[in-house]
Amino acid sequence: MKSNQPIPFPLTSTSTLSSKVDRHAFSVVSFDEQEEDQKLYWRSKTPHERLEAVELTRQLLYGYDPATARLQRVFEVAQRT
Repeated sequence: MKSNQPIPFPLTSTSTLSSKVDRHAFSVVSFDEQEEDQKLYWRSKTPHERLEAVELTRQLLYGYDPATARLQRVFEVAQRT
């Protein structure tokens, strides 16, 4: 994967989403249990998968615009004296 391209993630159309919520998919846990579960989850991922998740989070939080994804060039006019 090239570093200048966004990380692809599956997009679903709203027509394919179900309006019903599976109540069995959720559970109520304490913050300590949640923290431990998250640690176990991320430790099971490869370093590459972790970096992809960080990059996706960065793009979602700060936005991704391919037109401005490159470094800006700054020119300065210097005079010889």
